[in-house]
Amino acid sequence: MRLLLLLTLFGMTLFSDQLKVKATKFYGDEKQGVSVFTGNVKVQKGSDELNASKVTVYIDSQKQPTKFVADGNVSFVLKTEDNATYFGQAQKAIYYPKKKQYNFYTDVHLRQVGDTKVVEGDEVVLNLLENKAHAVGRDEKPVIMIFDVQEKKQEKQND
Repeated sequence: MRLLLLLTLFGMTLFSDQLKVKATKFYGDEKQGVSVFTGNVKVQKGSDELNASKVTVYIDSQKQPTKFVADGNVSFVLKTEDNATYFGQAQKAIYYPKKKQYNFYTDVHLRQVGDTKVVEGDEVVLNLLENKAHAVGRDEKPVIMIFDVQEKKQEKQND
């Protein structure tokens, strides 16, 4: 029975991704459920990566992350459930792990790897769980979307 329990725990750790955070400075307040990382912050989980000047992590009573807020020169690489990979940058990003949703703000540039899809705007929301996205621009800087359109050539018939 103990062997089965150990094998189950070992298998769970093999299939779960570790969250790794690197930074120049760290401040944590367990009572408040907040950890603040500053200076060349790099957050990695599996193949996802988030870089920023500052990242604040909020945790619940079970010490599970509920929200990540990245501020200043944010760059990222994300992989969706259907293995599409996105990279980009923004000035601010908020990630909600339970919803697998990223909200990007201010000068957002998002590009799909291996495709020509590009989204630029002032606010871009990407939900990896539902595979949905939406974008909002500003009056002086509208949303820009770039993608290839495949058109079939019609052959001219001779009568």
